[in-house]
Amino acid sequence: MKKVLFYILIIAILYSIAACRQDELVVPTEYEILPFDIDPDADPIGMYILNEGNMGSNKASIDFVDFKNAYYVRNMYAERNPTVIKELGDVGNDIQIYGNKIYAVINCSHKVEVMDAHSLIRIGQIDIPNCRYIKFAKGNAYVSAYVGPVAIDPDAQLGAVYRVDTASLMITGKCTVGYQPDELEIVGEYIYIANSGGYRVPKYDYTVSVVEMYGMTQVEKIPVGINLHRIEADKYGKLWVTSRGNYGSVRSKMFVLERENKFSHKMVVTDTLDIPCSEMCIQGDSLYFYSVEWNNQEERNNITYGIINVRTRELITDHFITDGTEKNIEIPYGINVNPVNGDIYVTDAKNYVSSGALHCYSSEGKKKWSIRAGDIPAHMVFLFKK
Repeated sequence: MKKVLFYILIIAILYSIAACRQDELVVPTEYEILPFDIDPDADPIGMYILNEGNMGSNKASIDFVDFKNAYYVRNMYAERNPTVIKELGDVGNDIQIYGNKIYAVINCSHKVEVMDAHSLIRIGQIDIPNCRYIKFAKGNAYVSAYVGPVAIDPDAQLGAVYRVDTASLMITGKCTVGYQPDELEIVGEYIYIANSGGYRVPKYDYTVSVVEMYGMTQVEKIPVGINLHRIEADKYGKLWVTSRGNYGSVRSKMFVLERENKFSHKMVVTDTLDIPCSEMCIQGDSLYFYSVEWNNQEERNNITYGIINVRTRELITDHFITDGTEKNIEIPYGINVNPVNGDIYVTDAKNYVSSGALHCYSSEGKKKWSIRAGDIPAHMVFLFKK
């Protein structure tokens, strides 16, 4: 009886959305039951997935895994915001929660969309040109941005980091950094930004910019490696930075940065790991990653799913999926780990133009379930109780 009432409710919601958008083609919100038990006490209570959507298609969307009620919601933003004409926008690049708000960085729509974290109802937007990634500290959001047009250009301009007050959603500061800055991390009173220089190929940037948070001033550039992408801090204060390489003669690899001393903001490269990495996620002492590298000789992608111990810097395994089901993943495109039960989530972009998939594995690497997601599912964030 509960399931019947549930589906009646969903149908009523879909009819109301259609009535609000009579002249617009809208992908309807879908609900699907997941193969695990309902857990009223679950915490995290769910996980949002930001689907990038193919560039130029205006199909970025947000899905939701409901751990309490055991169902998956596709295209949840459209249902919760029926009066927003263009829906979420073009190319979702990052999604994070801070306080009671959720922030979705929509790259080619040049905005950060801000919503209520529990209802996903739209609160407002922050206009930032060619924005990429977002981090938070002391009531402020910090957003990296390529700033210039979305185009390969040997003369592409320097990027920037913007500071946004999370109460007013107003931009309160800006600092110019390196070329095409991607992910950023905050340690103490400093922001560390991985500069890629991706638009200036083959003249990639190779630095991590260091920005003093309060004055929004770049105080240093640390030489690391070409075409940097991800940067995350572990619990020991080290920074883990990934380089994409040049997709040819220079391979992707990982770098470890540490403070010169505990009183200094200055970081130096203390280790280089010849381990390719496309995306990563740190939980405790474990850095989970996957890599997708094209092999010219074999004319195929070499795909690895690994774990590194961040304390010892040792590669623990290069196949954390242990039951062989990784063969069903065409193109891994996102990774996250549940901090409570250790479940590992990997998204699959498949052919980049149709529905992708979300796969859930146990901490032992055994597949628990899979579900159809939106187009190019990429970025995930857990929702905890208020």
